[in-house]
Amino acid sequence: MRTSAPRFVDAILDWRWTATLARLALVSAYLLGGIVKLAEWPAAVAEQAHFGLHPAAVWAALTIAVELVGPILILSGRLAWLGAGMLGVFTLLAAITANAFWGMPAGQARFMATNAFFEHLGLIGGFALLALLDRARRA
Repeated sequence: MRTSAPRFVDAILDWRWTATLARLALVSAYLLGGIVKLAEWPAAVAEQAHFGLHPAAVWAALTIAVELVGPILILSGRLAWLGAGMLGVFTLLAAITANAFWGMPAGQARFMATNAFFEHLGLIGGFALLALLDRARRA
């Protein structure tokens, strides 16, 4: 019985850039979102107002801060647990706010919101795993 991964999997996992690229993949949507919102401030404020968050400008600024600071912490490896926690909590709040499928009538919109909600839960799991790995690395 084989107890280790195939050699090609070990080679990928041992490659010096794998961890960095995995972290970048995990935070890429947040990093891009923060940059786009910063560049298109009126649209960022309008997005917050659309979701009923007031004052919208304050929520837009907080969103941008989390979407930029969280990834920077994770990519730098400094306080990665904090960046993972920031993005995990943000993602949960965003999923509840933007994808409240439980209050929607059956149909395409509910189907899409349900999928998006559970995709966000998957991201939260990724952030929890990252925080666990960061703790193990520091121990």
